[in-house]
Parts: sequence; structure tokens; C-alpha cells
Amino acid sequence: MDRWRHNLTMLFRMLVPEHYRWPATDIWLPGKRELHLVGSIHMGTRNMMPLPPQLLERLEKADALIVEADITGSASPFTYSEAQPPLAERVDDATLQQLSRLCDEMNLNLAQLEALPLWQIALMLQAQQAQRLGLRPDYGIDYQLLQAAQAQGRRIIELEGASEQLDILKTLPENGQSLLADTLEHWHTNARLLQTMISWWLEKPPQQSRTALPTTFSTELNDLLMRQRNQRWNSLLRALPPGRYVVAVGALHLYGENNLPELLRRR
Repeated sequence: MDRWRHNLTMLFRMLVPEHYRWPATDIWLPGKRELHLVGSIHMGTRNMMPLPPQLLERLEKADALIVEADITGSASPFTYSEAQPPLAERVDDATLQQLSRLCDEMNLNLAQLEALPLWQIALMLQAQQAQRLGLRPDYGIDYQLLQAAQAQGRRIIELEGASEQLDILKTLPENGQSLLADTLEHWHTNARLLQTMISWWLEKPPQQSRTALPTTFSTELNDLLMRQRNQRWNSLLRALPPGRYVVAVGALHLYGENNLPELLRRR
């Protein structure tokens, strides 16, 4: 009877889904588990603060906030340090010239990147690009949700944690050469994608989880950073005890092929 009632409820909610003014969707799993999946942006603009009152109300009624990692007190991948060979020995001349041009454009000192892993250089360039677009970590959605959860006394659950995320980056082939290559190749596309995701919070979010998005990852990286992580999170979320949960993950995990909501809706 409970299974039948759950299936009937799921069918109704799929036919008449609730729409929010932020990127989000609701998932109901068997065993009285309600998930409010929020498409987070890890760096935001000043006008993305404060969070919508309705979202804070959802959090206040939740049993826990679930995030990729608790960034309010975790180690940052930007502080990771492990000596590397000179850049000229790790990348080709064309890549080195492109890096040099970008550093000049963003007032970065190429010598400061010289001894960093390639994945860390890619992340630093991405963060610098976001800052030039007016984004700041303190205005990020997951950071704001974490601050609110702590103020409300909500439990915080990590899907990965900073150390696991760092391990993923450290296992990238050739020290993250593909991530750096993708960052350089899709530099302008990534800027447009950031602006699109900001508009989801300030204007109107997508209504379909299969919304087509520009490609900024190679097939290999997309499999490692998106598809495999979505599959792991799907298993972790299905193992939750009964309760209400607000789940904040990167907005790109909610849309496109093999997105997290799609996996959770499968039997």
C-alpha cells in the first residue's frame, strides 16, 4: 500500500511540479524522504544576497543541509602545495604562451604559477575569471546556506568533503593537464556559462532538467567530474534516513545528461 501511495504521489508531482524562483527541484524517495535539490553557484554576486526567504524557510523546516563540502571551515584546494617541475617541462609552447597572455590580461604573475600542479593552475584561473565578472565566495549560494544552517542549528552533511574533492583533483591524469587544456580552450564559453547561471538566480531558472548547456569539459573530464560524482551522490542520497533535506550541489549537476535529479527519479 505504501509503495502504491508513493507511486501515485510521485506521478502527481511529476505532472504538476512546483516551480521556484531559484534553480531547484523536489525529489520524493520511498521511506518518507523529501529532497529539495538546489543548484548552487560556489561564487556569487552581491545582489544574490540574501537568499530568497522561501528557501531559508525550507532550510528551517529541514532535518539537515546537505552540501558537497562544508567550505566554511574546510581546507581549500588553493592552499595545496607540492613541488612541481618547471612549467616549460610540463606543457607545450603554445599552452605556455596562452598562459602568459592570460596572466598579463588578469594581472597575474606567471612565476607564481610555476610550481603549481596543472589542475591547481586551472582552478586559480577559473577563480580569477569569476572575480573579474564580479563574483565573490562570500556571496556563493552554498556558503550562504551553510551560514544560515549554522545560525539555525541545522545539521550539516557532506557528500564528499574537501579532502575527497582534493583527492579527485590529484588523481586527474598528467596532474590535471586536461582540466587546464579545457579551461584555456573554453575560456570565453565558461564566462558566458557563469553569467547564465547567475541569471538563473537573479531572473529565471530553467524549467527542464534536460536543458542544453554549452560544453566546457572534455568527455573524459565530464565523466569523472560530473557523471561519476552524480552516481555516487545518488547512492548516498538514497541511503538517507527518513526526513526532509535541503541538498545544495553545483548547478550544473541539476541539468543536462545524466543529471542528479534524473538519477534520483529512476526506480
